[in-house]
Amino acid sequence: MEFIKQKGPGLLFCLIIAIPSWFLGRALPVIGGPVFAILIGMVLTLIIKRKDTVQPGIAYTSKKILQAAVVFLGFGMNLTEILAKGRQSLPIILSTISTSLIIAFILYKAMKLQPNNAILVGVGSSICGGSAIAATAPVIDANDEEVAQSISVIFLFNVIAALIFPALGGILHLSNEGFGLFAGTAINDTSSVTAAAAAWDGIHASHTLEAAAIVKMTRTLAIIPITLFLALYKGRKEKKTEGSSFSLKKTFPYFVLFFVLASVITTVFQLPPAVTAPLKELSKFLIIMAMAAIGLNTNIVDLVKTGGKPIFTGFCCWVGIAVVSLGMQHLMGVW
Repeated sequence: MEFIKQKGPGLLFCLIIAIPSWFLGRALPVIGGPVFAILIGMVLTLIIKRKDTVQPGIAYTSKKILQAAVVFLGFGMNLTEILAKGRQSLPIILSTISTSLIIAFILYKAMKLQPNNAILVGVGSSICGGSAIAATAPVIDANDEEVAQSISVIFLFNVIAALIFPALGGILHLSNEGFGLFAGTAINDTSSVTAAAAAWDGIHASHTLEAAAIVKMTRTLAIIPITLFLALYKGRKEKKTEGSSFSLKKTFPYFVLFFVLASVITTVFQLPPAVTAPLKELSKFLIIMAMAAIGLNTNIVDLVKTGGKPIFTGFCCWVGIAVVSLGMQHLMGVW
């Protein structure tokens, strides 16, 4: 009862924002529910000055509900199917992820970016947009404004990619297979990959949507090694700065372990879509709910003032990923 009394009002507030955001995201998938939730949350926090009653629940939603969303995401990952069909794309995926992270690191050093911003933009650009940011943020103790800023940057280039990539693919004379690989490796968010591939299919009367989605899901698996590496790195860094003994138990992101467990359960027991589809939708809804909480904790004025460097970083990562994706296709003889 104490939990409901303390956290209930904030959880309910985030839920109320998440419901219309969910429907808006379904109506405009290129933008997506998480972006609507952040925007609504940021606007409401300018209007509502006192949030004492709802703040504990908002804080809980932005951390724990976000982690739960990542766990449920694992039920959408049949590892056997993904690795069997996505094996061809692995060299491209590894190259694009490496490129994005290297670019983010170079710009972090050159432009004196906030380290968490550089990590979130680099990971979000290279792996799977909002889901990767959701998984990484708790590991590196990113605050809500850093998460909101990174999501906003990823959203900007997702929309641009979804709108221009089908035309760009035609100009470059990509094959159907080539565009599936291009969309799956060079666009961040699943909804934008789907939008771009569906547009290509409509223009070329092809069936690239499934291929692009499988490449995208293969990329998503990179969440596991990235978050584990960041947890170990953060733990060792804390040991050096604070002089404390390194504790893997303290720094280990257990929610990522549950994400892996969910993927293994789906794979071993061959869970049918009738079981996994609702769990995937629940994951998406919980991410939207968490983004509402993050929006409520974010000052939109400060976000705009400090947004130049993260946007430039996102742009460089986005261009780098697209160029490397096409370059690897050329080397592999696909394009």
